[in-house]
Amino acid sequence: MPKSKCNDQKGFTLWFTGLPCSGKSAVADKVAENLKSHGLRVERLDGDIVRQSLTRDLGFSKEDRNENIRRVTFVAKLLTRNGVAVLTSFISPYRDIRAQARKEIGNFIEVYVKCSIEVCMQRDIKGMYKKALSGEIKEFSGVSDPYEEPLNPEIFLETDKETLEESTNKVLAKLVELGYL
Repeated sequence: MPKSKCNDQKGFTLWFTGLPCSGKSAVADKVAENLKSHGLRVERLDGDIVRQSLTRDLGFSKEDRNENIRRVTFVAKLLTRNGVAVLTSFISPYRDIRAQARKEIGNFIEVYVKCSIEVCMQRDIKGMYKKALSGEIKEFSGVSDPYEEPLNPEIFLETDKETLEESTNKVLAKLVELGYL
């Protein structure tokens, strides 16, 4: 019996990082759709969804954020080594924990979703930035807590200057270049 494309699939993790409301989930969802249409096994790990189940016991202190990313890294590593395309979308504001995720997962592609804070605030339908600026939300990345931009991401998106389609195509082109597609 001939092998299906899925049986030959090499696992990898696309790690989308950026400020809240920068477009991480939107781009990751579009890329996931495209990968599935090519017959790949795909899993999405999204910050909002993971916090409802896997990490509901964690808050937003630096320690809790790092633990959140450690747990996600563990899941992504298992999926990646089993031939799944994993797309994570987490603020993951600290470089050191992203570096640990890269080391542990192996086939790791960092996608920096850069967007001006002004545009992020315009996109913020939950009003989180407003609450953070008023002091209602403590430890908010990019406002009252640092966001450490990636120094050498494999993929650099500027979602305040590119369309969703342009950003998605950049990611897909890089996957072709790296031999994953």
